[in-house]
Amino acid sequence: MDFKQHIAKKLPVEGLTVQDVYGMLAVPPDTAMGDLALPCFRLAKTLRKAPALIAEELAAKYPCDGIVCGVQAVNGYLNFRIDRAFLAKQTLERILSERERYGASGEGAGKTVCIDYSSVNIAKPFHIGHLSTTVLGSALYKLHKFLGYTPVGINHLGDYGTQFGKLISAYRRWGSRQMLEEGGLRALNALYVRFHEEAEKDDSLNDEARAYFKKIEDGDPQAVELFGLFKSLTLKEVGKIYELLNVQFDSWAGESFYNDKMQPVIDELRAKGLLTESEGAQVVDLSAYDMPPCIILRSDGASLYATRDIAAAVYRKNTYDFYKCLYVVAYQQNLHFRQVFKVLELMGKEWAKDLVHVAYGMVSLEEGSMSTRKGRVVYLKDVIDRCIEKALAIITEKNPALENKEEIARTVGVGAVIFGALYNNKIKDITFSYDKVLNFEGETSCYVQYTCARARSVLEKGGAERSSANAAVTPQEFEVVKKLAEFPDVLKSALEKYEPCFIARYCVDLAQLYNKFYFDCSILNAEQAVRAFRLSLTESVLITLKNGLGLLGIGVPSKM
Repeated sequence: MDFKQHIAKKLPVEGLTVQDVYGMLAVPPDTAMGDLALPCFRLAKTLRKAPALIAEELAAKYPCDGIVCGVQAVNGYLNFRIDRAFLAKQTLERILSERERYGASGEGAGKTVCIDYSSVNIAKPFHIGHLSTTVLGSALYKLHKFLGYTPVGINHLGDYGTQFGKLISAYRRWGSRQMLEEGGLRALNALYVRFHEEAEKDDSLNDEARAYFKKIEDGDPQAVELFGLFKSLTLKEVGKIYELLNVQFDSWAGESFYNDKMQPVIDELRAKGLLTESEGAQVVDLSAYDMPPCIILRSDGASLYATRDIAAAVYRKNTYDFYKCLYVVAYQQNLHFRQVFKVLELMGKEWAKDLVHVAYGMVSLEEGSMSTRKGRVVYLKDVIDRCIEKALAIITEKNPALENKEEIARTVGVGAVIFGALYNNKIKDITFSYDKVLNFEGETSCYVQYTCARARSVLEKGGAERSSANAAVTPQEFEVVKKLAEFPDVLKSALEKYEPCFIARYCVDLAQLYNKFYFDCSILNAEQAVRAFRLSLTESVLITLKNGLGLLGIGVPSKM
């Protein structure tokens, strides 16, 4: 039940609609104050009365019923108390009937949302820097799908540029197929690093690299074959990581896909008088919008990222007719996307307003920064493997007789990596710490997974009896019920603000409240009616935590 809607319909406020009142109702910071509150301060001007007097008059008018059991005016706030037993019955019945669909909705029905995320570079290592875009984009994909939208996951591969000429040059000089078969992407990256070391001594190598890249563009069979080899090797290796992280895509159209789609965009820019020449380059002047010019073609006629991104946006609108198109890309690209979106707006694309840059902070390890060119790279696979190993060691120490320890350690270790990247607001820079993300007592996925295992154990011991009714709900029970009831609203807020951290934090909060209830209230030894209610509460917690973690891409082991 939507309690805000129930109250708003029964609370006539002069000059306000039901929806206005609905929007003003909020959850007080302290449960002792009430379950919902209407602040009356903004009404003082229109009603020409003090907020405290307005609250008192409204309290006298509100008709209490079996749902709202108390109304109180306190210091300009009108506080409402929901009947505990009613809320508990409503919430648990809904969760136990909807189960894995609890929190889902159809609000996005008929709306397609393109989500551009991960966007790995061909022939370059999948490193720790790719973690945020990959798991953040994946969580937004799952969340949109859960709320009824049709998401289109796009991996905008970095498969275009002079670096591929450098790789061909390096491979022909120092590489072999056997080297790549044995060493994979790491061997390819070693060739890339060696090229840069040698090019610092002999600049003619850079000319050779440009010539090889031109051969790829011109369709030279040998150059194209080598480029294809690098691409298939990359996709094979990154595919394993995506599988581990529970990440999926619907499109792998990379930069090269838009080669033949840029000229129509350039022609349109020229026809609309938006292109001007600057030092031989073709640019769109954005000085009127406090931005540097957006370069469309360099002086040598080569295209840039902006050219391809504009062409990609047009293609996506024509192909998917999206409601929104999200770009999950680090905040360093803020200016780039502001420029691209503004150019599309100047081109008369009214849908430019539906393009969203979902910016995020950087991830680094405690050891320091990376450089692909100099070979200082922290492979994401190594980070995941190390977390799995550490999880296995902890599980072996805590529960040596546990079956399927390796599989459970994989679920725990991978979950720790994902949760570690999603727990904070997306814009914050993160220093990844193995000890922190694998702390079973902290604000981590391990803690939430362990709570799920505890709840499952209680249910196995408790038998099948369930009841959503409880005449006298204790404070500990009610805190859990209230938190359970918040889940659908948390998902809506997470989607509106593109913040999966809301879900991650919610899971930790719910787990903490359940554990407090678990230690304060007897479940299995309670009298029959209370025991049946508390088992329903436990099952509802397990369902909700599984749904929340699942939206982040994190699994839940049955035992730990």
